[in-house]
Parts: sequence; C-alpha cells; structure tokens
Amino acid sequence: MPIPVSKHRRLTQGYSSDASTIRASLLAIFLATFFLALAPIRASADVGVILNESLDESMDRITGTGHMAVYFSRICPDTPTKLRLCGPGESGSVMSTYINIGEDRSVEWNIVPLNIYLYGVEDPRNRPIIASFKVKRALEERYRQNYLSGLCDTPACQTSGKSEWREMVASTLIRGMYLFVVDTSVEQDRALIDEFNNAPNENHFNGATNNCADFARRIVNTYFPHAAGRDVLNDFGMTSPKAVARTFTHYAERHPELNLRVMHFAQVPGTIKRSSDVRAGTEQLLRSKKLLIPMTVFAYEALPVVATSYAITGRFNPEKEFEKRPATTLSPENLASLPHLQAVAMQDQRSQIVGASDEWKNYRKAFETEIEENRDSPEARDRSHFLKLLDEKGTASVNSDGAAWMQLSENGEPVSVGVSASNVLAQESDPQLSYALLLARTSVFLKSPKHRRETMLEFRQDWANLQRASDGAAAVSARNAASPKITRLTPIEASGTF
Repeated sequence: MPIPVSKHRRLTQGYSSDASTIRASLLAIFLATFFLALAPIRASADVGVILNESLDESMDRITGTGHMAVYFSRICPDTPTKLRLCGPGESGSVMSTYINIGEDRSVEWNIVPLNIYLYGVEDPRNRPIIASFKVKRALEERYRQNYLSGLCDTPACQTSGKSEWREMVASTLIRGMYLFVVDTSVEQDRALIDEFNNAPNENHFNGATNNCADFARRIVNTYFPHAAGRDVLNDFGMTSPKAVARTFTHYAERHPELNLRVMHFAQVPGTIKRSSDVRAGTEQLLRSKKLLIPMTVFAYEALPVVATSYAITGRFNPEKEFEKRPATTLSPENLASLPHLQAVAMQDQRSQIVGASDEWKNYRKAFETEIEENRDSPEARDRSHFLKLLDEKGTASVNSDGAAWMQLSENGEPVSVGVSASNVLAQESDPQLSYALLLARTSVFLKSPKHRRETMLEFRQDWANLQRASDGAAAVSARNAASPKITRLTPIEASGTF
C-alpha cells in the first residue's frame, strides 16, 4: 500500500543539518547565476583521447586494456567515413577503429557525433539515465536508420550483435571513460580532414601492431609530433590505451599552452555489467588474480621485475588526473538549459565539478534520512531491485527526437515511464515509477567510489529531479490507495517510434 503523505516528505525538507547545508549550497549556486548570466560560455577547438574502461569481454578479459577513441570539437562527420569542419551548434565527434566495425564494407574507422557516442542521441538533454540493453538496442537501431544508410543494409550488419559500430552508440551505457583534451588550431584540424578524406579507409586492424591505441597515437602525433607513445616495457611491445593517455598527459604537462583538461563520464547505472578499470600489461599481471597466481607459481622469479617496472614507469591514475584538471562534462546546451550550473565559473572548479568529500557525505546522510523516514514506501524499500525489475518487465522505445521510454502494463492498462533526462518527469511519465527510478539511480551513485560516480554538477541536477519526483509521488500516494505499481508490472509491446 502507498505510504501516507505525512511520511512521504520531499527530499532535504525537514530539520536536519545535512539538508540545511545542501539547501544553502544550492541557494549560493543559484544566486551566483544572476551575476554570471551575461558571461559567454567559452568556445574552443580541441582534440583529445578517450580512455574507455574495459568491458571484460573476449581478450579484454585477460588483458584489461580497455578501448581508446579520439575526440574532436571542431571536426564532425559528413558521413561515418568522411570528415568535415563542424557547423554552428555542433558538439564535435568521436573517431575510432575496431577489429570488426561490421558494416557492409570492411572499413578501418568510423566517426560519429560526440553526443551519439556518449548518449546515443544528438541532444544531451535526451540522454538515457538508466543502462539497459533494451534501451541501447533501440538507440542503436535509431542510429542505424538515421546515419548508416548505404553502409549497413545487409542482414549481417543490421542484426549481428558482434558488429562493433554498436559500441559507438550510447557508449556510457556500457562503460565509464576519461577524456584528455588539449587545444588545437583550425589549420591542424583542416590538415587532419584532408589526410583522412584522401586516404583509403580500409581495415588493417592488428591487436599487436595496429590496434585502437595505435590509431589514436597516430592521430595525436599528427597534431603534436611525438606527443603520444607506447610503453614497450610495461605493455610487452604493444601499444595500450593507458600508455597513450599517460604519455599524452605528460606531453601536455610539458606544454602548458595546450591547456590540458580532463573529463570523466561515469557509466550510467542500470542492469548492464559494470565496466572495469583500464590497466597496463604489468599492472594487469599484478592486479589480476587469474594471472598473478599462475605467475607466482610458475614464474615467481619474474615477479619482482614486473612489480619494479610498473612501480617506476607504469603508474598512471586517470581519476587523479581528472581531480587535478577537472572540466565539466556538461555541454553548453545543458548549461544553457540549467542556468544554476553555470556558477562553476565563479567558484572553485575542483569542488564544483568533482565535489568536496563533505558535500558528498552530506548528500549521503540526507538520502539515508529520506530512506529511513519512508522505509514503508515500496519505492524506498525496493530501490535496489527496481532497475532490474523495470528492465525485465518493460519494453523500450525511442521517440524520433531520441527520448527513451519504457512501456509496461498495470492491470491490463498501459503505463509508461520516461528513462531519459528530458522525460523522466514529463506529464506522460508515471510519477511513482519516475520517483522509484530516480531513487534507484541516486542510490547507485551515492554508494559508488569516486571513480564510478558522476560529477557533482550532474549529481546536483539528479538531486533536484529527485526532489520534484518525490513531490509527484507523494501527491499520487495521497490520491491512490491501490497496491504498489512495481509489483504488478507486465510487459507490453513498444508503441514508440524511431
């Protein structure tokens, strides 16, 4: 049964000091916005390497190297296999190579819009807020229909789950990533466009000598000769994504005019397996039990050499680099739609983006208080299972603008919940399901270690949405004496369109 309204209170309301601290922080940010409203958002041209966490699949289950892609802010796709300069309002792109992109012609690389790569949609305001393969598959199909005409028309490309063009759609649903960015000039961007548009795009992928990290290293060194390199000692002669990120970072540190910044995109909470930290070769030997134990037994004499090599030359922590030079992951479009977030320019950058430990602690305490006070609520009680239940019972659909929905049936009647940032609180989204979804999402991030959680700017947005959802769910509880929706959900066919 729904809990009484008196117990279903809005988050951070009440008399706790933790809630008061959070309200005061949010108020300060809001007031600072007034003075920042006329300040323009900096526009720059950049190139960067994207260090993607390991999916723990195939050979990556052994090597733990993850994946690497390249980001451009001023280069955009004319097609997935042709480059051009970006036009006004475009957010840049991501280019990458794979063993098998899986399109009808065997190509070396594809390039996709940045927001497609991150979220599967053009407008980041429509980004999915839960990680479900049902949602990802719907976003992939939308991308295929809108972007891959003439490149992916055969059944093998359209239906195969092994086609790796799929990894370039809504990548944050399957893995976390770090983006290391420096400034470029338009001349450098034009030179790269000419080079790639005039060269044959043919697949010559080789895991040992021409892998994704080699591809990224080649592009970075086109901009800045000798900026990125391999780590022959720690990666046993191969090029790894972590080595490219480390050498590129060290090069940028020696050239402060490049204005190195680091962004962190956390994996979206949901039912998809969590990605793993990226590792160098010697690091994997030392940290992976399935490799370390056999090595200890059969090659123990090499263990000190491996440990020394990693300790002296191979150590690199992407999270610490992010904390040293944090940049917001929110696009100008997000900042424009959420003016209070622009206050980052007026306050300490690290605490506003990464978040101070005390602020995260205050949010955790406020959340625990809310859960305790509403412990009889099905939304609070079942939050750890809600995302799994929603994924099992729901059917995903994506509107033409990219907003994702999950459709279910309650007592034979259709019910929908928005699972994108833009529609989770929409009028058409069931209030109690929206609240349960945001409660589960918030719980995941508050329990996660710092290298697994979203930025503080993003979390503040989530927290504000959770407050609004709490109010909406309380209003429904006051009117509705029926049993909890969550226990009666059954699948229905998707009604949305791509």
